Amino acid sequence: MSPNKTIENNTAGPEKVQNYQVIVIGAGAAGLMCAATAAERGRTTIVLDHANKMAKKVLMSGGGRCNFTNLYVEPENFLSQNEHFCKSALSRYTQWDFISLVEKHGIEYYEKEHGQLFCKNSSKDIRDLLLTECQQVNAKIQLKCHIEKIEALAENRFEITTSLGCYQCESLVIATGGLSIPTMGATGFGYQVAEQFGHKLVPTSAGLTPVTFNGKLGQAFKTLAGNSISVEVSCNGASFKSAMLFTHKGLSGPAILQISNYWRRGEPLTINLLPDTDITEWLQTNIEQRPEIQLKTLLSTQFSQAVAGFISDLLALNCKLKQLNSQQIAHVVEKLEQWQVYPDDVEGYRVAEVTLGGVETNDISSKSFESGKQPGLYFIGEVLDVTGHLGGFNFQWAWASGYAAGSYV
Repeated sequence: MSPNKTIENNTAGPEKVQNYQVIVIGAGAAGLMCAATAAERGRTTIVLDHANKMAKKVLMSGGGRCNFTNLYVEPENFLSQNEHFCKSALSRYTQWDFISLVEKHGIEYYEKEHGQLFCKNSSKDIRDLLLTECQQVNAKIQLKCHIEKIEALAENRFEITTSLGCYQCESLVIATGGLSIPTMGATGFGYQVAEQFGHKLVPTSAGLTPVTFNGKLGQAFKTLAGNSISVEVSCNGASFKSAMLFTHKGLSGPAILQISNYWRRGEPLTINLLPDTDITEWLQTNIEQRPEIQLKTLLSTQFSQAVAGFISDLLALNCKLKQLNSQQIAHVVEKLEQWQVYPDDVEGYRVAEVTLGGVETNDISSKSFESGKQPGLYFIGEVLDVTGHLGGFNFQWAWASGYAAGSYV
């Protein structure tokens, strides 16, 4: 929150107070959506952000193609201490509404898997969409603007002291996101504002992040780095079937990122290494039809040579199929179906796609996103205790919460 002394686009001057009906802090997906929606209603609106570029997470998401929503959005795709909070906004601004906006702007897109929609060209298409929507309704965007102080004034107004001078407004929207990927400019500023005005926070942690391993297993995964297999991974009642990637630090890939939201230190992950196979039947059929082949050879029909070798070592059975007794067969089936591993940790905010926890929603209106503690103050997007699964759900939450607040500010 310290001033940036190298600002080049300071047009206000330190003495002049700029007045707007709506000020949005945070030029990300939710903030820009909110600003465009509010300005379309005729509200004078400006977005303030300390970054040098708008929508940075939009630009880097989806490998540069932005997984902007999902065809199958349901409340069950979101985690929150208040599981009902997200329902109202998601029902009022759906994935179909945002898809219509994408089509209105002529952006080509495609479905990758599991309903995930990506830009065919570049994430810049979504950034440009948001910028155009703001420009068309005269919602202003001020970058390189560091917030120094926020004060509530009389008559439910706010004063925001910044490195570019003083701003005042009737409605103040906090759309500053979470703690994920600090190199992109993420800070805990939104949480500080929430606490300033009496809101409680749900403890935050890194979400949608790889998990790390030390010791022998960590060393083994390091040798397998780059190998990917399809698995079903389970923890605390949640299960996800998708790709799992071996890395130099442990495990990653969509299945692992998804389950990381449910995993807690000291708990195991249960991994089915052949989720689309009846492993007992597969093994018995091969014992009958190919009794002379080595177990490792059979495994190499399902996995790469490197992964097959690793699993063979894991099973500690270097023998032909015909040599397996009933106890060993049960051991193979159990390991392949329910391999339990104990991660040491998650990689953390440095690479996390989202932040779990945040501003507790009990004192936030699910209809307008206005604070129940401070009239005229709103919280939207990732700063709230609402976290979506991997696959476009967090962007849909940004669009929906931004639109909902923008309709009321």
